Amino acid sequence: MNIFRLVGDMTHLASVLVLLLKIHTIKSCAGVSLKTQELYAIVFATRYLDLFTQYVSFYNTLMKLIFLVSSFSIVWYMRRHKIVRRSYDKDHDTFRHYFLILPCLLLALVLNEKFTFREVMWAFSLYLEAVAILPQLVLLQRTRNIDNLTGQYVFLLGAYRSFYILNWVYRYFTQPHFVHWISWVSGLVQTLLYADFFYYYFQSWKNNAKLELPA
Repeated sequence: MNIFRLVGDMTHLASVLVLLLKIHTIKSCAGVSLKTQELYAIVFATRYLDLFTQYVSFYNTLMKLIFLVSSFSIVWYMRRHKIVRRSYDKDHDTFRHYFLILPCLLLALVLNEKFTFREVMWAFSLYLEAVAILPQLVLLQRTRNIDNLTGQYVFLLGAYRSFYILNWVYRYFTQPHFVHWISWVSGLVQTLLYADFFYYYFQSWKNNAKLELPA
């Protein structure tokens, strides 16, 4: 654990709390991509297969449980809640996210640290997480109507991965033999996907204007 890892975890947690705040209190999921939330549910379900078989620490277990429960709760809210689901913009959230799953799985079967079921699923979760934000970014570009909570959610989600990259850099220079190419490359790809959003987010903050993405 180091400061970059801790800030990354807290930023990730904050992004989930912001989204749950919007859904639970406002009873709205407008501007939120169900496709992205379904992909994140798959990411956490396949990454945390060791939840009940390998204990690292209370903190580690707690964070895993939070992300698992929250991701499936968000999907349930958007699909089943009688009020929240009415605000879901399914006409614009049309990214064919299932087409991302098979390529990521095939890549995990070829590129993994060890050819075991758990390690392949771990690699798969990293590859899928790298591109899971795509449906959300496409939805925001199509609607161009980004409320504050949705904008903060996406920003915090991107910031979390940025801090994780700093964590990896720090560990590379402070821990001998710390090399995880799969995490590094997938994390870099994920962060680059946010670059355009970050630019317009900071522009709106700088000019005190409403956040809008170009169509």
